[in-house]
Amino acid sequence: MLKVALVLGARPQIIKSAPFIHLASEDKQVHLDVIHTGQHYDYEMTKIFFEELKLPDPLVNLNVGSGTHAQQTAKVMLRLERILQKQKPNLVVVPGDTNSTIAGALTAAKLHIPVAHMEAGARSYDMKMPEEVNRRLTDHCSTLLFTPTENCTKNLLKEGIAKNKIHQTGDTMYDALIQQMPKAEKSPILEQLGLEPQKYALLTTHRPENVDNPENLRSIVEAITRLNQLTIVFPAHPRTQKQLRKFRLYSAVQKQRHIKMIKPLGYHETVKLIKNSALVLTDSGGMQKEAFWLKTPCITLRETTEWPETVKLGANCLVGANTQRIVHRATEILDKGEEIGEKLENLPNPFGDGKASQKMLDAIKSFAPSLTFTTT
Repeated sequence: MLKVALVLGARPQIIKSAPFIHLASEDKQVHLDVIHTGQHYDYEMTKIFFEELKLPDPLVNLNVGSGTHAQQTAKVMLRLERILQKQKPNLVVVPGDTNSTIAGALTAAKLHIPVAHMEAGARSYDMKMPEEVNRRLTDHCSTLLFTPTENCTKNLLKEGIAKNKIHQTGDTMYDALIQQMPKAEKSPILEQLGLEPQKYALLTTHRPENVDNPENLRSIVEAITRLNQLTIVFPAHPRTQKQLRKFRLYSAVQKQRHIKMIKPLGYHETVKLIKNSALVLTDSGGMQKEAFWLKTPCITLRETTEWPETVKLGANCLVGANTQRIVHRATEILDKGEEIGEKLENLPNPFGDGKASQKMLDAIKSFAPSLTFTTT
C-alpha cells in the first residue's frame, strides 16, 4: 500500500485538498494521513471546514499557532520531522503556498521523502509576498508538480524544472467548488444577513501588505466608506480585526451603517455570498478564482496576482490599496453590471475540467513504484 502524508494548516489548503482527501481515502491502494500544522488555530478558520467538507480528522495537529514566519516554519519542521520519521510515508503532499507548505516540503526533502506540490507554478513575481517565496522554494524541492493552468506549467519550464516532473491537472479548488455548490446554494446566509442578490459587495483582506500597513488599511477603509450606495459585507479575519483596532480604524468601520463587519464564515456561506454579490473586493488568491468561476466581477486589492489568467480574461482588476482606484473600478462595475455579467458568462475556464484531484491521484499511483523512504 502506498503511504501518503498530506500536510496542511490554513483554511484555503483544507478547501483545495478536500476532493483529493476524499478520493485517496476511498482508494484501496492508498493509505492517507492528514497532518494539520495548526497554523490557523481558531475554530472558524479550520475545524468548521473539516466538518463542512466531511473530512476525516487529522492524524495529528502540530499546534504551532501564530508567530513570525521563521518561528512558524521552524515549529512545523521540528514537530513534523518526528511524525514523518515515525510514519515513514512514501510521499508527502503539500498544497498551496503557506508556511505549512514550505515547512512540509523542506522537512520531507531533508528526509529524502519525495514531495508532491499541489497548485505548483503559480507566480506573482513579487518576492515581498511570503507566499511567493514559499511556492518558489517548494516547487524547486518537489518531485511531482501539479499545475492548475497552462501558465503555471510555462512558469515552471522557464525556471528549468524538468518537464517529466510536471503534471497539468487543473485546479483542485475548482473540483471542490463543483462538488460543494449544491450545499452552498442551500446556505441561508443571505437571509441571515438581510441581503438581496446583487445589492451588496463582499470584502476580504488579510495579507500583511494591507493589514499590517496602516496607510494601506486606512485607504481600503476609506474606499468602502465611500462606496455607500450598496451594502459592504466584511467577514473580518482575526488578524484584520486586531490591526483595525491597532490603527484605530475599527470604530470607523463599525459606525458605517452600510458596512456589515462579521466573523469569518464557513466555505458554503462564503461561496453563496460570492455568487450573489455585485462584486468582490479581496486580496485573497483563492477568492479571485472563486469569483471567476462564479461569474462575479473581482477587484483585487494588490498590485500583482498569481492568477493573471483572471486579469487577462477581464474578470479581475488589480487596483492595489488605492482609494481612488478602488472606488473608480467598483463604480464602473456597478454602472455596467448587466454588460459585465454577460461577458463573464461567456469566458473560457483555464483552470481545468473539475477532475484535477483524480488526475493527481492517478499520477501519484503511476509514480509509486519509484517511491522509497530513506531517513538521514
